[in-house]
Amino acid sequence: MTDADETAPDAARTATAELVAEPAYGVGPWPGEWPDDPRYDPDLLAEGDRRNVVDEYRYWTMDAIIADLDAKRHPFHVAIENWQHDLNIGSIVRSANAFLAAEVHIIGKRRWNRRGAMVTDRYQHVRHHEDVAAFISWARTAGLPVIAVDNVEGSVPVERADLPERCVLLFGQEGPGVSPEAVAAATGVVEITQYGSTRSINAASAAAVIMYEWCRRWA
Repeated sequence: MTDADETAPDAARTATAELVAEPAYGVGPWPGEWPDDPRYDPDLLAEGDRRNVVDEYRYWTMDAIIADLDAKRHPFHVAIENWQHDLNIGSIVRSANAFLAAEVHIIGKRRWNRRGAMVTDRYQHVRHHEDVAAFISWARTAGLPVIAVDNVEGSVPVERADLPERCVLLFGQEGPGVSPEAVAAATGVVEITQYGSTRSINAASAAAVIMYEWCRRWA
């Protein structure tokens, strides 16, 4: 599920984290006779399921949910540069899970703040790359064009841009945006059309907009 760079506290997290994350959601113990289906978790059937999952996956084991997601993931990937321990990364991972991205790629620092992911990183494949060069090498080997998202000179408004069905959507740090090295190596650069006075929008918000636009075209 996640890369081998998981720290001990992260790896040791239990379903309690999900219960705390979404206390208002979920269902109680299964009413009546239990289903005869290996996808269901006996503990959840007995105690109820308060996790942050859609109703389709209520009472399912984590492994069963991941297997079902893996069977229908979309062919786009999401990459995030992580040079400053950006707090947006967790939210971007959460959106990647919501829009069923194939994989999330963290470029730079191995450690990232998982709080914003709201435990969705359990269900989302995450891969680490030491630097931009390693990431670009992986993308080229995988045959995936890299589409950087930033409002820099030469970027194309996303509503007029080409978003390939198989691609990697690359996002930069909050503030500095996508690094010059990554922009130079990208197949294309797109930006989100804005109408107010601010120069840019939050990195996590931008990622959600672009992922939704990909899904609107291809999902």
